[in-house]
Amino acid sequence: MNRRSSGVLLHITSLPSAYGIGDLGPAAHRFADLLSTTGQRYWQILPLNPTCPEFANSPYQGTSAFAGNTWVISPEQMVADGFLAPEDIADPPEFPIDRVDYRVVLDYKNGLFDRAFERFKGHEGDFRYEDFAAGSTSWLNDYAIFVALKERFSGKVWSDWPAGIRDRHEGALEKHGTELADRIFREKFLQYVFDRQWQALKVHCRARHLQVIGDIPIYLTYDSVDVWANPGLFKLDEQKKPTAVSGVPPDAFSATGQLWGNPVYNWDAHREQGFAWWESRIERTLALVDRLRLDHFRGFVQYWEVPAGDETAENGRWVDAPGRDLFTLLVRSRPCLPIIAEDLGYITPDVHEMMAYFGFAGMKVLTFGFSGDVAENPHAPHNITRDCVAYTGTHDNNTIRGWFEHETSDDQKDLLFRYIGGRVGADQVHRILIRLAMLSPASTVIVPIQDILGLGEEARMNRPGTTEGNWEWRLRPDQAGEDALREFTEATGIYGRR
Repeated sequence: MNRRSSGVLLHITSLPSAYGIGDLGPAAHRFADLLSTTGQRYWQILPLNPTCPEFANSPYQGTSAFAGNTWVISPEQMVADGFLAPEDIADPPEFPIDRVDYRVVLDYKNGLFDRAFERFKGHEGDFRYEDFAAGSTSWLNDYAIFVALKERFSGKVWSDWPAGIRDRHEGALEKHGTELADRIFREKFLQYVFDRQWQALKVHCRARHLQVIGDIPIYLTYDSVDVWANPGLFKLDEQKKPTAVSGVPPDAFSATGQLWGNPVYNWDAHREQGFAWWESRIERTLALVDRLRLDHFRGFVQYWEVPAGDETAENGRWVDAPGRDLFTLLVRSRPCLPIIAEDLGYITPDVHEMMAYFGFAGMKVLTFGFSGDVAENPHAPHNITRDCVAYTGTHDNNTIRGWFEHETSDDQKDLLFRYIGGRVGADQVHRILIRLAMLSPASTVIVPIQDILGLGEEARMNRPGTTEGNWEWRLRPDQAGEDALREFTEATGIYGRR
């Protein structure tokens, strides 16, 4: 990331589409064209892993560290590839244009997937499917049977399945694998379709000199195939239940801390296995994207471990993690790890020392820069360093306009006005902050599309600590054209980021 550059943050699910949710089809290809036309070098997305309704379809609560989210498969591309007929997608439901209604989308797409799978079964011998399946055996078989078993046992958490299959006894795996063979094959087929469509989009981006920045959440949900298939890699008891879960300690924002509830890693077991699972996870993700944001990077140095069963994070403790050993192993096969470390919040010096040692870029967020002593605030534009990625905001933040209208005090507004040398209104503040980010020394600037468009709080992607209405926002078709990005294109050129 030495060259001055910029990009846009927009998750796949937020793209326009006639089928209820953003997908990997024509709209994604057009968005890549738009970014290229406006001089961008990066398209940043959120995790691509499968999501679940129990966690409001959050991409940060994945049920697999390796599989793809099949809900972003494009019906139009399935027609183009011969898996569906044009009439199969000719009459979709009337979906909301600017939100994702996951329940309706899942019902509709499952019907399409059933039709596509039946047609695919009638054309055996697809060498591309065979190549994909053969190259994905390390994770595909486990994931496909996990999905089939979840259906068989009415969605129960895997630790509540019958003991034989819960504990992966060979006889139980063989029995259920035989009985569920068709359902397992269907899931493998869908993973193949996802991979085929994603690789086509990646080739399209590469031809336009556009790189994709992906994202890895540090933790997985307990009810995931990875925990079921690798229980020894997590801190579980004899009944395969967590003995400790993740969170962050109490701070100025929360007297009880944050209880995330994900199972924490048994890092001793990972070390004994030469960090093979983590190496596979990084390699798989880097096969899909060009650069990688590691969420909650602090957890690779020290993590907050809370006793399972606690209702708050107050009684947790800091536990050392072997991040230095892990990344030392990874750089042996990859001299340059294209990692962006999410180092927001309270970060100790040892975290930044490890980032510097491996050359990982950190993150700065401009809306964090106008509080306290702005002269010393590391997120203020004049303090942003070259070796980082500057954001106007992330998926967890309000939009610039929403922040200005609902989250800034009069004192903060006054501080901002004095910083920029004049007063601005809510309809102009996004323009100023984007330009401040662009002119900063940061080698890379990433701006959420909501900020480029000057959208308000209604366009926010996620509100941490809440469970309703998140991950649903979508870009309307009329917002995805060159005219809407004209000023952003100009700033990209003026500040030398083309």
